[in-house]
Amino acid sequence: MWKDSETELDFLDFDYLIHTVSNIIKDDALLPSTVGVYGDWGSGKSSLINMSIASLKEEKDTESIYFNGWLFEDYEDAKTALLGNILDTIEQNRSLDETAKKCIAGLYKSIDKMKLVKKTIRSGAGFLLTGSSNVLADVALSTVIEKAVTSSDGIIKDDWIDTIKAELSNKELREDINAFRENFDKLLKQTKIERLVVFIDELDRCSPDTILDTLEAIRLFLYVGNTVFIIGADERHISYAVQTKFNEIEGYGIDIGKEYLEKIIQYPVRIPRLSASEVELYIALLFMQKELNSDDFEKVIGLVHDKKKENFFNFRLDYGVLKENDSEIADKVKLSLEVAKQLSSVLAGGLNGNPRHCKRFLNSMEMRMNMAKYKGIDLDKRILSKIMMLEYFKPRMFSELVDAEIDIDGSIIELRNFEKGELDKLQKLKNWEGDSWVKNWIEKEPYIGSEDLRPYFYFGRTSLDKQYETGTTKLSREAQDVLKNLLAGTQSGLNSAIQNAGSVNDYEVALIIEHLFGRIKESTEIVDMQLRALLEWGSKKEGLHVSIIKGLQSIDGTRIKPPHIPRVRNFGMEIGKLSEIDSILDNWVKENPKLTSFIAAEREG
Repeated sequence: MWKDSETELDFLDFDYLIHTVSNIIKDDALLPSTVGVYGDWGSGKSSLINMSIASLKEEKDTESIYFNGWLFEDYEDAKTALLGNILDTIEQNRSLDETAKKCIAGLYKSIDKMKLVKKTIRSGAGFLLTGSSNVLADVALSTVIEKAVTSSDGIIKDDWIDTIKAELSNKELREDINAFRENFDKLLKQTKIERLVVFIDELDRCSPDTILDTLEAIRLFLYVGNTVFIIGADERHISYAVQTKFNEIEGYGIDIGKEYLEKIIQYPVRIPRLSASEVELYIALLFMQKELNSDDFEKVIGLVHDKKKENFFNFRLDYGVLKENDSEIADKVKLSLEVAKQLSSVLAGGLNGNPRHCKRFLNSMEMRMNMAKYKGIDLDKRILSKIMMLEYFKPRMFSELVDAEIDIDGSIIELRNFEKGELDKLQKLKNWEGDSWVKNWIEKEPYIGSEDLRPYFYFGRTSLDKQYETGTTKLSREAQDVLKNLLAGTQSGLNSAIQNAGSVNDYEVALIIEHLFGRIKESTEIVDMQLRALLEWGSKKEGLHVSIIKGLQSIDGTRIKPPHIPRVRNFGMEIGKLSEIDSILDNWVKENPKLTSFIAAEREG
């Protein structure tokens, strides 16, 4: 299996992005500067940051600092945590003379004052009047007021309250911020740091408050010395955080999230989604990393690097290319190259070319291979990968295959007929013959209609158990927003869901459909607007048509009300599947005879 985290190994062809970030960092004319490393969740932002940090290790006059904002969430104020982290690193890694020590002590004092301000704002004015010395110790106030000021009962003296208020006056705070910038600039010169580079990661996992606190801290350095901030995040999440805090500006034609972010981030570097050929190479390298020893794997990496230099756009790592250079290595990884090719186009489209999603797919596949091996069963990786593609992107068809009639040898008769093109023999799978994704899947090698699929289904049982859970933890924020809008029961929610459908990958679309039908089954009464939203949204995406028909088939007719009939029938007409919908209506009538006249009237009208 593969570690589900960042790496310093470049399997994603990030070298040109690292070079771009490095050029900005090293350009004195651009300092101070802020760089946004933007990309979707799992696109490789953290890996790019790690590789960029590694590229700076030999720069003696450059101090690199890594800050994970998510680690400090709920434990410490993000702004002061970041500032304190920067000072801590400088103090640990640089020799400080007496002047520098005094300078850094003053900077720490400024940070403590910021902590006090933050705590006062959160707790209200009563904090200064009722807080004991024990409470104030939490924010290291001793560095702000350097004298004994409490009475014997531990309550703050009146003269201390006056002193604190003076320290926290607006004028004092403005002066302190300016002094912080000046003193920090001096500290960099005194410690001979020609360039300070702060890498901030995982910011898009944080709450809006933490995100804004961190951006405010960065703002302090926008005009300070030779500092560079590299922020790895999904820019949509950062913009959303800003928008939620300043939503009162809505209605003036201003995208406040975008405007604010553009003022903070000067140089955006965007990580593109992987193409099918890039996904193929990525998967192949992951497989080979496991299957080859380190020396052989280094040979492959070197070969990839050299071949890309020769012909960057047309390069493809296949068996022939490897065999020309090392036939022994080529023979060892032949199967993995075939599986990488088999998976690439489906995962590139279905998972939006997302490296982390691809890795999780492979880890799930590897776990099943290992479970089977423990039982003394060898699963064919090509067959398993094909079945898992169906499981991920067409879960209802996958479920139907599991329940389909099995031949004496363990093969599925109907699947075999589907592969042979004998569509007139299809029963359970009949509706899927018009689905373009399924047609492409059926035609892809290997053909599995004559294979014993029982062990593959056996080790996928955990997935089947979770097939129709209605939790949304697997959904990205964009997909959660689409689902929320579909469940809202409003026209505006439906319009928004249709508008943003393109931001959701095929895997998440399948999860949304299952969630919606799960809601319909669980609810005591089918909400008409939610059913309408499901049908209208589904009608806009050709790949959803059969899944929705299958979902409608699973609804008991006793739960259907007369107003639902025209909606369902209109859906069938719009997608050109009226005969399938009429078949569903016929079944509903058998289960609920009260619908007979309504369905007849709808058909006549």
